[in-house]
Amino acid sequence: MPAKPPASKARAPGKNGKNGKKTRSPGPLPIPAASDRRRFRQRLLAWYGRHGRDLPWRNTSDPYHILVSEIMLQQTQVDRVLPKYAEWLDKYPSFDALAVAPEADVTATWYPLGYNIRPRRLQMIAREAVSRYGGQLPADEATLLSFKGIGAYTAGAIRSFAFQQRAAILDTNVARVLFRVFVGGGDHKSHAMKRHLWKVSESLVPVRHVFDFNQALMDLGATVCVARQPKCPACPMAKGCRSFPPSGLSG
Repeated sequence: MPAKPPASKARAPGKNGKNGKKTRSPGPLPIPAASDRRRFRQRLLAWYGRHGRDLPWRNTSDPYHILVSEIMLQQTQVDRVLPKYAEWLDKYPSFDALAVAPEADVTATWYPLGYNIRPRRLQMIAREAVSRYGGQLPADEATLLSFKGIGAYTAGAIRSFAFQQRAAILDTNVARVLFRVFVGGGDHKSHAMKRHLWKVSESLVPVRHVFDFNQALMDLGATVCVARQPKCPACPMAKGCRSFPPSGLSG
């Protein structure tokens, strides 16, 4: 009796679509065209010149002051940060002052901002800055990222706001703006989308006016392109925005 032919192997799931046809995963999302990037910068900076908020950390380039504001603003509204920012700098005016302060006093001074890991990390950064860098914050990205408590966004903020370097930023507000204006569809919370939005942010950073541009990005996301009920009629990006008109906006 002839041997039975070997059973055919089952096809791996996900490789074929309906009718046995192979499916292709979507390709990488495109970076905005140069003309779109230029238009975005021009509109954003013009809008910021008229509507940008006057905040105390926007009137300084001191790296320590910038760092304090960025750590305080993590998951905390601006109106809650304003009085605490002034109090903090009055009590701890420098990395040196913060580095030697009793930890209990530092935590008490932070109250009631919450998330008390933040003042501890801020003091750890101050101590490292004093012990390794003469009480100064380094300007290069790699060294900033070596500090525990400084991630990609904070490093970009410090580089652009304190050292006027061409550095991109991407926080929740900025990601929302870039996703809505340049993407408009897909999973805005996925890791792949976050990587893409970082690339978009990097492509948009202007040669000049980096400080104002990054501050403007955050202001637009915080005051106009908000998560719920965005104020699209007042948005300088409404024309050409991939999410306008706002039908079932996410992000």
